[in-house]
Amino acid sequence: MVSSLADFQTPFFIGVAGSGMSALAQYLKGVGKKVSGSDRFFAPGVYNETQEKLEAEGIKCFVQDGEGITDTTDLVVVSTAIEDTVAEVQKAKQMNIPILRRSELLALIAASKKTIAVAGTSGKSTASAMLFDILEYAGLQPSIISGAGLVSIIKQGKIGNAKVGSGEWLVIEADESDGSIVQYKPEIGLLLNIDKDHQEIDELMQLFGVFKNNSRNFSVNQSHPLAKQFSQNAVQDFSTDENIDAGYVSKDFGQEGFTIQFTINGMAFSLQALGRHNMENALAATAVANSIGVPLETCAEALHEYEGIYRRHQVYGKKQGVWLIDDYAHNPVKCAAALAACQPVAPKVIAWFQPHGYKPTKFLRNDFVKEIAHVLRPHDEIWMSEIFYAGGTAEKDISAGDLINDLKALGKNAFFCENRNEFPEKVRPHFTGNCLLLLMGARDPSLEAFAKKVWEEL
Repeated sequence: MVSSLADFQTPFFIGVAGSGMSALAQYLKGVGKKVSGSDRFFAPGVYNETQEKLEAEGIKCFVQDGEGITDTTDLVVVSTAIEDTVAEVQKAKQMNIPILRRSELLALIAASKKTIAVAGTSGKSTASAMLFDILEYAGLQPSIISGAGLVSIIKQGKIGNAKVGSGEWLVIEADESDGSIVQYKPEIGLLLNIDKDHQEIDELMQLFGVFKNNSRNFSVNQSHPLAKQFSQNAVQDFSTDENIDAGYVSKDFGQEGFTIQFTINGMAFSLQALGRHNMENALAATAVANSIGVPLETCAEALHEYEGIYRRHQVYGKKQGVWLIDDYAHNPVKCAAALAACQPVAPKVIAWFQPHGYKPTKFLRNDFVKEIAHVLRPHDEIWMSEIFYAGGTAEKDISAGDLINDLKALGKNAFFCENRNEFPEKVRPHFTGNCLLLLMGARDPSLEAFAKKVWEEL
């Protein structure tokens, strides 16, 4: 029975290259465990960047054939994507090695520190990164376990989604999509927003209610109607609406190019980011940091140096009068926010989106159409390529082309390009002398390579 970090020393991760799994593997290595793992993307003689970075940290990597699980392995960690039928799982069971899900291990790690758990349908990775940067700038030497790589850590040659600090605070993302959010009992729970995504609103409200009850202190976004219902104490809360009585209020938003400015409780903030949603993320991070003793001035100074996170409005540059930005947006609200954030940069935005999963795309079809249609300006365009299919037994009863037809029926400039490899050539005639190309999508590990291909062909 594994009930604390002290109960094991040599954990093995099945699927260690995944963003959530690699973060935990690096964290455990950082606190002195002997960590190893396997992944289906590892193959002899084939270069894998994640494998290289894990091994540079001292995490031994194996092909997913069971060889890495030995008599010294005292814990096996699996993600939700790893099924019981996988040969390595079967081997672990035969050897009576304890098996933990990723979320169960994260809950054990969270219990070992003063943890700030960041929750919400959108913005978790960004708000977590901003909060971590503030605490680090303030000299608190925090730790972080994130779902995305922080540019400031990536620059050190690391994956960027985990860091072990010597301080008492740990920042984590609390994920509602698989229900694992109910396992965490943080010192501070932070709730950014609640929108329809993986589940219906009623289910989400139930999950976030348990999350609130499990948190010693709770801070919510008072300007979001659903999140506001979970307020514990308005003094701890934050709002982008100055007419709402909250402890932290942002005002005076402005965006010039790739820089946003605003004030929080009268203190001026300026950071390299796009969109009102990033003001909201910065506000959330500042509210929590200030509540544990970091002065507002220090928060502003830290965020002025904020370098962003991987594939969140990642700016590739400008070629032939066209800006290229790559973003992780994948649900209706995130896609609309990503689009709106780019509009102040150029008079025309051409957005490309690859939905992921047939079931979630069908579930969110009307929401995608509504949110994207609402934000598109007359000259803006939305393109989609076919839904990303990761395998399994999904019923392919919807196409991205169906969403495009819905948007066309509303009079929007909408285009379906089934094969994304044809997109760079097909979209070229639509470029103007000053426009912005926004790529959006998640879950597909080849999206980074696709963005680079588009950049090369601009």
